Amino acid sequence: MNIEKRVTELVEEKLAELPNIFLVDVKMHPNGKLMVLVDGDSGVGIADCAAISRHVGFHLEEENVIENAYNLEVSSPGVDAPLKLTRQFTKNIGRNLSIKMDDGTKREGKLIAAGDEAIQIEETIKQKGKKAEIVESTIPLYKITETKVLISFK
Repeated sequence: MNIEKRVTELVEEKLAELPNIFLVDVKMHPNGKLMVLVDGDSGVGIADCAAISRHVGFHLEEENVIENAYNLEVSSPGVDAPLKLTRQFTKNIGRNLSIKMDDGTKREGKLIAAGDEAIQIEETIKQKGKKAEIVESTIPLYKITETKVLISFK
């Protein structure tokens, strides 16, 4: 059985009890590190990560899914982790984003709406010799290669 698939099933079982938390990613690294990334509509706490870790770890051991030694790590994505899911975009409405497009260009703007097909941002367009203007743009998700939240220390 595929380890990542089974871990995903186990995490989803536990998340049925935690409706404000959602799975972002499961990755088994060659060095034996099993990473489970979860996020929440209002963030995710240590107690939630611990509960998920206990549930997954118990069942992996019980079923002997992983034959080699492994290290299970359950955490939330870091502040610099790219957004992957619509639910992550929705959670970050009102924040500034850095967006890498599939044509290699970069865009920045304030996220004002998010859906399954596209996001909407307010971006400042500067043209030489003219006053900068704020424009609302709709960007289809399929044209985005990476989106990160810009952190402001102001």
